[in-house]
Amino acid sequence: MKLGVCSNLLGDKPFEEALAYFHSKGLQMVEIGTGGYPGKDHCDPDVLLNDEEKYQEWLGLLKKYDLEVSAFSCHGNPVHPNKELAAEFDKAMRDAVLMAEKYGIHQINCFSGCPGDHEGAKFPNWVTCPWPNDFGEILEYQWKVLIDYWKEFVEFAKAHGVNKIALELHPGFCVYNTQTLKKLRDAVGPEIGANFDPSHLIWQGMDPITVIREMGDAIFHVHAKDTRIDPRNTVVNGVLDTKSYADEINRSWIFRSVGYGNDALYWKDIISNLRMVGYDYAISIEHEDSLMSKNEGLTKAIETLKECVVFEPKMTDLRWV
Repeated sequence: MKLGVCSNLLGDKPFEEALAYFHSKGLQMVEIGTGGYPGKDHCDPDVLLNDEEKYQEWLGLLKKYDLEVSAFSCHGNPVHPNKELAAEFDKAMRDAVLMAEKYGIHQINCFSGCPGDHEGAKFPNWVTCPWPNDFGEILEYQWKVLIDYWKEFVEFAKAHGVNKIALELHPGFCVYNTQTLKKLRDAVGPEIGANFDPSHLIWQGMDPITVIREMGDAIFHVHAKDTRIDPRNTVVNGVLDTKSYADEINRSWIFRSVGYGNDALYWKDIISNLRMVGYDYAISIEHEDSLMSKNEGLTKAIETLKECVVFEPKMTDLRWV
């Protein structure tokens, strides 16, 4: 496994300055945005796909600081009912595929998306319960839209050498848990998998280790981000919380740096189970802890993960067997 980071953490810094900082922290990989919610501060496909000199300069900086790209990230909503927004997100995703092809990796990271509740809708509609029956009808419509979109997109991706599309299981989008990932994967193909991020599972009441074992080789990429559930607020209001992420003291849960939501043993178990199902790729830190600075939050996450991540190949000569 290799330790990495989502580079948009330092999207306000020049690419070289960000890479120098990540290198100084002992990181080995970077996950780089190509548009959508992650932005494209460190990778503008409109430039890098069309200007070979600029691309070589960009690639040279990665080599200079001994960092590899783990994935190109293009999180967005390509089935948004606002057609202009949907087109923008779709372009970012196709640009990510083309960047992956040019760089020489086979995967991108993104969201599944969430349509509206009918063809003329203005906003996405995330359904969280089956009744009244209107919600079931909405889901039928949304999944038809979703499957049609992803079948076409996967064909585009495969034509450009990308055969791993890692969807982050994120509430607000149609694929947000184990069952919905499997539903889309079964409908579209094995190119659909997970960008496994425990932080979004924890507050939903899911057990990350059980999910790892259930998903197995459908895990294509991993985000290292923690969540802390506030027991006082949760017993009053439950975990479905629409308060601002900045309103930490009143929320039912908040994102935390690795080690501040759950202890190191918890993360060691996650890493060990990832290895047991055959995962041996990036552990990419996504720092969204609003109680810490960028530097402190990332530094403490790195310190914790260096004690948890298994970097060397496992033994093959089991002498005690």
